[in-house]
Amino acid sequence: MNDEVIINVDNLTKDYGYGRGVFDISIKVHKGECYGYLGPNGAGKSTTIRHIMGFAKPSVGKVQIFGQDCFGQTDKILAKVGYLPGEPSIPAGLDGWGFIHMMQGMRNEVNEERLNYLLDLFKLDPGMNVKQMSLGEKRKLAVVAAFMNDPDVLILDEPTSGLDPVMQKVFIDFILEEKKRGKTILLSSHIFSEVDATCDTISIIKDGRHVSTFKAKELKKNQDRTFLIYFKNKESYSKYLEKQNKFETLYKNEDILLVATRFPNNKYNEFFETLDGLKVIKFEEKPFTLQDYFMSFYKEEREFGGLSGVKGNTKEGMEVNKNGK
Repeated sequence: MNDEVIINVDNLTKDYGYGRGVFDISIKVHKGECYGYLGPNGAGKSTTIRHIMGFAKPSVGKVQIFGQDCFGQTDKILAKVGYLPGEPSIPAGLDGWGFIHMMQGMRNEVNEERLNYLLDLFKLDPGMNVKQMSLGEKRKLAVVAAFMNDPDVLILDEPTSGLDPVMQKVFIDFILEEKKRGKTILLSSHIFSEVDATCDTISIIKDGRHVSTFKAKELKKNQDRTFLIYFKNKESYSKYLEKQNKFETLYKNEDILLVATRFPNNKYNEFFETLDGLKVIKFEEKPFTLQDYFMSFYKEEREFGGLSGVKGNTKEGMEVNKNGK
């Protein structure tokens, strides 16, 4: 990755009314970088990408690729960019070959070597009629069409949607290879694993607004620790919540006497002091993940209900003393 900015979204706003749209969005994707755009369906990811592709005009702000304004120049953009839409529109009257040839004609470019490589990689038979294709087959056809001219810039909107787990893994490995080849990639997704595996920089979008932008490697260096504590009785559960006022409580469930607590690594001893004398069935350490960070903005506690199943450093059946033994 270098300092050259390939995709520049500067204070983009598109207000559709009633709180819908995107507001003051800024993205800079540098040459050779994979930029992750993370958020649930309806958060504004596809709206942003439609502006980058020149399909819509910003109400406020500017959107550029290669230093040129995107709106009204979709034909020029498509000539340089591989675009994979979230919901590809493939004419039903065509077979796979027909769609591929149509896209080659629109771009006025044919790269048979690259095409054959992609057909083999994604195990796609283009001879099938589009009407007979499964959702996964249509997605693979769209992937091949987007990448078959070997573009330098890839814009991917929910790229693995509809792919089975095997093909999802193939696709992630493919993106990692494209990164090694110096491609510039904007990847929009709601799937944590593919963003975590591929992206250098990540923006989280909520209700049409950016709530965080960060380097993936910095998140992985996070020194916070998260513990799940299962108490033996309600008295110990309540006393812990009363005593514990230095650390963040991510989740609590009185029915199963569970508390999820996060604290800085240098507060490890203080954490055990809060458990002194309390009756604990077990506690587990859970590694901090991209999903944890994301959920801190969305506050959907139901996601934390699955924490008890996470493997970690576990101690069971004890009354904890100050030494944590």
